[in-house]
Amino acid sequence: MKNGLLLIVLLSTGLFTKAQDLSLFKKEWLFQSGDTLPYRILLPQNFDANKKYPLVLFLHGRGESGTDNEKQLVHGAKLFLADSNRNNFPAIVVFPQCPVNSYWSNVQMVAEGSKSASRSFYFTKEGEATGAMKMVMALMGNLFARFKIQENQVYVMGLSMGGMGTFEVVRRMPNTFAAAIPICGGANPATAGSLTKTSWWVFHGGKDDVVLPKYSEDMVKAMKRYRVPVKFTLYPEANHNSWDPAFAEPELLKWLFKQKKKAEPVYNERGGGN
Repeated sequence: MKNGLLLIVLLSTGLFTKAQDLSLFKKEWLFQSGDTLPYRILLPQNFDANKKYPLVLFLHGRGESGTDNEKQLVHGAKLFLADSNRNNFPAIVVFPQCPVNSYWSNVQMVAEGSKSASRSFYFTKEGEATGAMKMVMALMGNLFARFKIQENQVYVMGLSMGGMGTFEVVRRMPNTFAAAIPICGGANPATAGSLTKTSWWVFHGGKDDVVLPKYSEDMVKAMKRYRVPVKFTLYPEANHNSWDPAFAEPELLKWLFKQKKKAEPVYNERGGGN
């Protein structure tokens, strides 16, 4: 009996290890115009190059910036490695990594008193995309060229800096994404009218003292004024790591992959669909 129990434990441990194996996200790098974008890519199990798959873009937070092509998998990657999710939601999942000297979103940050003090965020309405965002948009074009993408099922998720980047990449590629999930992010409410073609699920922590919840709240209010399809989940007791309860939402990926664009976009290299 003991040997049988031990065998079950070992088998279960082996299955869990396989499910959480970050090396399943293949390391790749995109080079363009002297810039380099590290990214990790997870292909569906039993990948068939002749079959179309949904595409999920995931934008990490500031703490995972760098060039090691490792840290961007700290938050969120295990969600897509879970066996149940890989079986139920086969998709191409991509985690790019932002360099430390850039930012996903074109946002200004102000700290008062000292450089390490809490920061206020001022989101620009217009202006040129950051270098990192330009590379992400180029990566999207590259993925569409290399793989057969189910064009009515292209999604983006992001947390903190990546939540801000989620709002921004949808604004800059308004005909591309069927659904977006920004977590503890924000954007300029004046840009809400550019987000109408995408379905949204916005998350924030009520006690977030890094990126205040008002940044998401203000966006959601503006989005509703423009009749953007959006729902908002505020975790009253969560601080900045509201991604933990968000990732634990049982309906999260079910909701995401249920969203489909009514008309398939035709991707073009200028960064969007027609």
